[in-house]
Amino acid sequence: MAAAGAAGAARAAGPCERGATVWLTGLPSAGKTTLAFALAERLRAEGHKVEVLDGDEIREFLSKGLGFSREDRHTNVTRIGFVAEKLAANGVKVLAPVIAPYADSRAAVRERHADHGTDFLEIHVATPVELCAERDVKGLYAKQAAGELSGLTGVDDPYEAPERPELRLQTQGRAVAESAAELHAFLTERGLA
Repeated sequence: MAAAGAAGAARAAGPCERGATVWLTGLPSAGKTTLAFALAERLRAEGHKVEVLDGDEIREFLSKGLGFSREDRHTNVTRIGFVAEKLAANGVKVLAPVIAPYADSRAAVRERHADHGTDFLEIHVATPVELCAERDVKGLYAKQAAGELSGLTGVDDPYEAPERPELRLQTQGRAVAESAAELHAFLTERGLA
């Protein structure tokens, strides 16, 4: 009953007061973090409370010591999901650019949000692996190709792309501003921007 009341209150709130988690999933170097920061800037300029829960920062501070086994990745994702839900339940737009390679981990985060009546939107930043390898922001693809790294998501470790995300962003051949504008328009349709 409390969750239904919270969801009703969230719907009654104006776009600036309404929290939500916007989870950007995709391959390494897909553009998730760049897109999250571009969108955060625009939302803040409109008066929204926004937090970006960057996957790399979370690994350094909240999930330090976790490895990259399936179990550790699941733990990392659900920790981020817990923090995101708490913030979103308090009127913050949470942008979570986190690979979250396994569908069951993302489903666990979605379920936690649903159980608490908090909006959760899964956005698939659908950048082809070839383009990600070309961008190679952190040098991971080069290290993997040189045999210095194994377990790279989408190359020699699984990435389970969302089957039914709320939005699938095709970033190939588009400027960051275009993708951010598409995501902003989507949030506006949902009453969140």
